[in-house]
Amino acid sequence: MARKKPCGSRRPSAALAELKAALAREEELLREKRELLQRQELLAQEFEHRLINSLQMVVSLLSLQSRAATTPEVATQLKIAAGRVAAFGRVHRQLHHLDHEDSVELKQYLRTLCDDLAGLLFQDGAGRTVVVTGADVRLPTKLGIPLGFIVHELITNSAKYAKGDITVRIERSATALSLSVTDDGPGLPGAFDSASSKGLGMKIIQSLVRQNGGVLQFAPGDDGRGTRATVAFTPPSAGSWKMESKCEF
Repeated sequence: MARKKPCGSRRPSAALAELKAALAREEELLREKRELLQRQELLAQEFEHRLINSLQMVVSLLSLQSRAATTPEVATQLKIAAGRVAAFGRVHRQLHHLDHEDSVELKQYLRTLCDDLAGLLFQDGAGRTVVVTGADVRLPTKLGIPLGFIVHELITNSAKYAKGDITVRIERSATALSLSVTDDGPGLPGAFDSASSKGLGMKIIQSLVRQNGGVLQFAPGDDGRGTRATVAFTPPSAGSWKMESKCEF
């Protein structure tokens, strides 16, 4: 009498065939995922390319309009607007290289940005520069654009009044990061209140600082001369940034 096979048993060849079919389906899904990611990357690159070109066109149009302005005041405002759009383009272009990175080395990033700004703001042979010093800190890349824009606005304002170098300093503790811009200009009036300032640049700074949970403070610079603007940030979580051991002061 023939013995019955146990219930649920399968031939090895059938099990092997099912395993191969499952692996084939998994490989097909992975292939489709890779193709989707490639298409998304191409679309992102196309978007970035068009954005940069559009910003350059806006800068050109504002510059042309400033030359045709009927009053010096209008021409000045158009030039300021063109400079701000161009600055955003520079910051965005620098960060575009970090699209696939989770963090950015802040000091190196600011040095590159400030070298660009110094060439834009100071005439050749002026003997002035923007010095970036302080702690080596890695921040989430998503904080790069607002920090870059804040530094740009502060340096642009300092360049109007300072006669010497402008210093950008990065300081950090276990729980906070501060970023300061110091100049040797005439300083701020005693009754200065940044929160009530009507200047567009200060409004931009205040908005970016507030959006990122920071605090903006103004004080006299080194030896009581000039102005020091300090932006202090607290990370939203303990793992949101990495503070390296190497410092340069």
